[in-house]
Amino acid sequence: MNTLMDLDLGLIHSIRVNGPAARRDAHGIVGRRSVKREAQMAWLIRAIQCMDLTTLSGDDTSGKVRRLCTKALNPVRHEILAAHLGEDHDPLTVGAVCVYHAHVAEAVQLLGGKIPVAAVSTGFPHGQSPLNTRLVEIEQSIDAGAREIDVVIPRELALTGQWEALYKEIVEMRQACGENAKLKVILGTGNLGTLEVVAKASACAIMAGADTIKTSTGKEPKNATLPVGLVMAREIRRFRDEVPAEQRRIVGFKPAGGIRTASDALRWQILMLEELGQPWMLPDLFRFGASSLLTDIERQLELHATGRYAARYHQPAA
Repeated sequence: MNTLMDLDLGLIHSIRVNGPAARRDAHGIVGRRSVKREAQMAWLIRAIQCMDLTTLSGDDTSGKVRRLCTKALNPVRHEILAAHLGEDHDPLTVGAVCVYHAHVAEAVQLLGGKIPVAAVSTGFPHGQSPLNTRLVEIEQSIDAGAREIDVVIPRELALTGQWEALYKEIVEMRQACGENAKLKVILGTGNLGTLEVVAKASACAIMAGADTIKTSTGKEPKNATLPVGLVMAREIRRFRDEVPAEQRRIVGFKPAGGIRTASDALRWQILMLEELGQPWMLPDLFRFGASSLLTDIERQLELHATGRYAARYHQPAA
């Protein structure tokens, strides 16, 4: 768990982002690096291990959460996985299951401690409810067994440059999580307007004690994009390598929203490898917010194992 540090407004105000250059860099990094087909399957299996398998819909039911948890524990059919890893392969699971608070206790029971449960708290997806209400949500989710808390920031504070107020709110969320849960801070980048605001919000969240910074709720008009990911990754790198020693932090990254295909997953993995290195390809420091991504990865694994490209409806649904 990361601890908070003093707010450095000078650092935040010094951040400058050249938007066109960041967009060119992001697509250039991904475009010039390819993953050989033999290696792609290993990368896609790793992507499964980095998924926060998610259901955050108005029609969530106990049955839907039960299917999700079953899928999280057995994300790929045995015969397909055996073709890639051998009959005696280690168990494969996703990184976490992400649900609304109402389903946390049920998911915890179904998963039996084999996978952590992440709860979306603090007035998800807009973060507009009173701070005290949001803090109570965190405490209740932890009491129900959640070990990761995905919080949302009130975007107004970032859009209007109220960095001290935003820092203080995230600090209170960090303190509510304590040592009991990982704090994953959702910036809602699709609402933040510019890449420079994204970078400043990332730095503010890191200083306030975020363990992971996350792009989106999946409910914004635009969700995870590679330029946004590049800017956030470079703030993570700044706090890992470039700030004074007392400010250094190891912070995870989670893109979410609109990541649906195996090709999408490979592009994000390439970006992580190029910008942050091998540790950010592993589930401790990298997660995908995913609901439909797993189906396409399964189809690719089956194609490579059997030579046949199955329809989506042939894959067991989450």
